[in-house]
Amino acid sequence: MLTDTFDATAIILIVAILLLLGVFTTKFSTRFGLPALVLFIGIGMVMGSDIAGIIYFDNPKVAQLIGIFALIMILFEGGLQTEWKNVKRVATPSITLATIGVLLTALVVGVGAKYIIGLAWWEALLFGAIVGSTDAAAVFSVLRGQNVKGRLEGTLEAESGTNDPMAIFLTVSLISLITVSSINFAFVFISFLWQMGIGLLLGFAFGKLALFSINNIKLDSSGLYPVLASAFAILTYSFTSIVHASGFLAVYIAALVIGNHDLTYRHSILRFHEGFAWMMQITMFVLLGLFMFPSQLLDWTIIWQGLLLSIILMFVARPISVYVSLHFFPFDWKEKAFLSWAGLRGAVPIILATFPMIAGIENSQIIFNLVFFIVLTSTLLQGASIPYVAKKLQLTKPPKKAPTHILELTSLQQTNAEIVEFFIDSNNQNIGRKITDLPLPNDVLVNAIIREDELIPPHGQTIIYEDDILFVLVKSKDLNIAKQVLLTKEEKI
Repeated sequence: MLTDTFDATAIILIVAILLLLGVFTTKFSTRFGLPALVLFIGIGMVMGSDIAGIIYFDNPKVAQLIGIFALIMILFEGGLQTEWKNVKRVATPSITLATIGVLLTALVVGVGAKYIIGLAWWEALLFGAIVGSTDAAAVFSVLRGQNVKGRLEGTLEAESGTNDPMAIFLTVSLISLITVSSINFAFVFISFLWQMGIGLLLGFAFGKLALFSINNIKLDSSGLYPVLASAFAILTYSFTSIVHASGFLAVYIAALVIGNHDLTYRHSILRFHEGFAWMMQITMFVLLGLFMFPSQLLDWTIIWQGLLLSIILMFVARPISVYVSLHFFPFDWKEKAFLSWAGLRGAVPIILATFPMIAGIENSQIIFNLVFFIVLTSTLLQGASIPYVAKKLQLTKPPKKAPTHILELTSLQQTNAEIVEFFIDSNNQNIGRKITDLPLPNDVLVNAIIREDELIPPHGQTIIYEDDILFVLVKSKDLNIAKQVLLTKEEKI
């Protein structure tokens, strides 16, 4: 009994140390310009049996389960933070990249894998399918705060949030071809349409249901609202997957619906999921690092084959997929070049690489090692250089001032009113106006203004300046009027 207690305590201690190391490494990633996920993977590899020998982990089913759960929460947080106005104008090119782009990438990399690794054709195409999709966790974490132009950021985020179904569909279909040796291609095609279509519909339906539930239920504690949102994210994935549709796509769509409507306890829900998504990223990438044995990764054969395949992926397959997929869309060569370079690989390919291992495919360990190597090179080379490439191509925008003070906005459900935050950007039509001149209903009150890190108690003659943050007490019936008055035209879209 004492031994069991010690083992449990040791495991808890190790988890705490890993989380602390993960949080502290984000500081180094910012300073040295490295994506944090690379450092998380590095922590796992160092703690693993090949180096420090603290943890031995080689269970692909557990890695897959934890990875899927982590991706649910990361996609959900990404969708909550994504502005629909940035996504809707690039929805069609994003979906084209998420389908045709993934297929083209898989084909080009598959041909390379055939002649570089010497795999059979179906296995080579399986390898291409595994690395065919960009990764939401990597894209969200690298793009945030880089001030890349909205259209490009929206395209990359929407692509990474919606291209998992195509990669999973190709991976599962090719595994079936290898293991069963026969497959009904008509059924496979219908299955793909089902996954995409039903995933979209269920995501929208669950998003509306979650939004209605969160906004109308009256819970005893405000801390339960983020938990309720998380529960809906997990329910959306599990129910959608049970009916053999794309759970990842459904989660992302549900989060888009929730995040782009009026939401009770919005700040509490967003801040909770931001922290939870970071914890899931740390957990997932550290675990994937533990699952990789550096002695296998540093094999000379893996190194030269991995480098060649990485070059093919970054400089041939991804550009081909981008330029072909976006041929009929109004992106100039600079934008296409950036989209080509910003196609980051991350957790999704590594998790998909566990599928052949679980299926018992002959060369599954070689495939996993090379996929892991490609993900490392992609995040190291592409992830670290994205800010530089965006600036060189002149595809950045002026940074948007983020509030340095955040009021914890309390939803006053009992009184049918709430405090709403409005940021006055450089395009806002109210700059220079007095508060008394704002055409707001009498019951709408500007309660506080944050200006240059100071709290300004407003009165009728207070003038509104650029970068002001207004906290407005408004009744539900007047919320749309307040938005029409205080938001810019772009924000109303």
